[in-house]
Amino acid sequence: MKKEEAKTRVQELRTLLEEANKAYYDHAQPFMSDKEFDEKLKELEQLEAEFGLLDPSSPTQRVGGEVSSEFETVEHPIPLLSLDNTYNEEELNDFDKRVQKLLGHNNYDYFVELKFDGASIRLRYEHGKLVVGATRGDGQKGDDITRNIRTIRDIPLQLKGNYPEVVEVRGEAFMEREAFARLNQKREEEDLSTFANPRNSTAGSLKMQDPKAVAQRPIKFFAFDVLFDNEDQQLTQSKKNELMQEFGLPINEHPKVCSTIQEVHSQIKEWDELRHKLPYETDGVVIKINQSSLREQLGTTSKFPRWAIAYKFEAEQATTIINDITLQVGRLGTITPVAELNPVLLAGTTVKRASLHNEDEIQRKDIRIGDSVVVEKAGEIIPQVISVVNPDNPDRNQPFEFPSHCPACSAELIKYEGEVAWRCINPICPPQLRIKIEHFAARDALDIDGLGESVVDQLVSANLITNYADLYDLSIDQITPLERMAEKSAQNLINGIEKSKSQPFEKVLYALGIRFVGKTVAKDLAYAFKSLSALQSATEEELLAVDSIGPRIAESVVSFFQNETNQAIIQRLVEAGLQFEVEEKEQASSALEGMKIVLTGTLPTLSRNEAKELIEKHGGKTTSSVSKNTDAVLAGEAAGSKLTKAQDLGIEIWDEESFLQKIGE
Repeated sequence: MKKEEAKTRVQELRTLLEEANKAYYDHAQPFMSDKEFDEKLKELEQLEAEFGLLDPSSPTQRVGGEVSSEFETVEHPIPLLSLDNTYNEEELNDFDKRVQKLLGHNNYDYFVELKFDGASIRLRYEHGKLVVGATRGDGQKGDDITRNIRTIRDIPLQLKGNYPEVVEVRGEAFMEREAFARLNQKREEEDLSTFANPRNSTAGSLKMQDPKAVAQRPIKFFAFDVLFDNEDQQLTQSKKNELMQEFGLPINEHPKVCSTIQEVHSQIKEWDELRHKLPYETDGVVIKINQSSLREQLGTTSKFPRWAIAYKFEAEQATTIINDITLQVGRLGTITPVAELNPVLLAGTTVKRASLHNEDEIQRKDIRIGDSVVVEKAGEIIPQVISVVNPDNPDRNQPFEFPSHCPACSAELIKYEGEVAWRCINPICPPQLRIKIEHFAARDALDIDGLGESVVDQLVSANLITNYADLYDLSIDQITPLERMAEKSAQNLINGIEKSKSQPFEKVLYALGIRFVGKTVAKDLAYAFKSLSALQSATEEELLAVDSIGPRIAESVVSFFQNETNQAIIQRLVEAGLQFEVEEKEQASSALEGMKIVLTGTLPTLSRNEAKELIEKHGGKTTSSVSKNTDAVLAGEAAGSKLTKAQDLGIEIWDEESFLQKIGE
């Protein structure tokens, strides 16, 4: 392909992928499968790299690169103030009276909108391009999380329409209810702590160091204000909303303009009913003076604007009875107690079950079967038992005793030192087995087409598989009799299983489901030890020598490979032909042999991934933080504190030109 042809194809792919993103995220009407999207994205990445056509606004740049060890601090040109809160009508009326008194008249409107329970962020666009994304921080300055912000597909990298030279945007990042529930379910399966509510998960995600990990989080965005240099004082908030839509910024569909405080009260009551039906979490209503000129006149206090206030909804609670306490078994054997409740209406839904988290939580709250309890939805998402209504009742049942053996397979439960959860460590425990096989076949692991939850359930129920190694012994004759499994579907599944044998070692390692070993850790282990045999024989000390490996991971890896059942299963996978060695890439030179190099700032022509590949290609290694062991710092524009630290330590500094000269490219 010639460069002109590549340019045409690149533009076609960018347009197609942007349309696919819009259909999927904005309209919930995807016209392209996830697999097809990924294939097109990969083609685009290859063409951009091969023909030097990388562009910061390309869909390929929505997934970040290397890990960063810290965030830079950015000053907010206009402070991001929080809002004063109220929970009752009387205080809202007092706010209206203060506004009238300060203005000396009541010739104004209120712009009323839902208050989203997420994380406030600031965006800055220059000449239409996104140049800064930052947290609110202390209101005066925040963390520069631009690379993470770029992974949020709701946020345009390039504005549309007739935008001014500089545009400052205020908005809220959030997670929808179902997406949040799926995220927590996945974390439970991976034996990670779950998030209390969507707000915590969103805020935590935005502060993660690896943009690739942020891109995996289901974060969405609503813009709620836009600011300009030399702003027209005739602007209103309702007009700003129209402008934000013209610029391609997502806004909420429910704002209202109210001419009196009585209309505001009516709108709050309407939304108090509506909020339970919305796909995202709202914790109140924001009331703002609509006219910009009047906002200027009202001014601010040291903490709050005098022209706005937040009305907060009360958290909903209900009282019900615990009929039973049952136990769930997770993929990694975590035993989670669950309260089985008399059905009760709570925050717009019928609640029948509530997580009790662990044995310590049950004892701390003294929760017993038969108790009358107060139930609340944490963040209106996760039902939880808050307290026992009458703990002094002499007719209560005996305290709940946690079992000593697994409810699914009867294996003895264990509790690791320093942890609160009981676990079943039987590798062939049935509930764990189903979830482990689903994990093994997932797209991020071995990507076995056709091996979904229902098929796995049938294979296990029919005793056709007892572990994931059994997949490689399946035949079409065994699979065809399964429900909804014709000969063609059976053949497709067999083909998918066969194709999985070509997946690289790092994906195979992740697919094994070792506790604490996610995708990033699996990749680090694969490239550090190069082969399964080397990893199996590694000691905890040798594992700890790998940058990203801590004591918990090292102990877990050693324990996994010492287990005789796991050893037998892995041996069968080896015999089946899966990849258990890293495919070595040919090294171009030894110009950077053994050197530890830190990347910081934006390079003129190379992306960070391209620079990292070149460093590794010539024998070097990239690290995320500057220390006395750093050999050189490759610095670009806006390098920040890493460059300063390197200069203080006397470490050699390279720009892109000198770096390319050193490696002869």
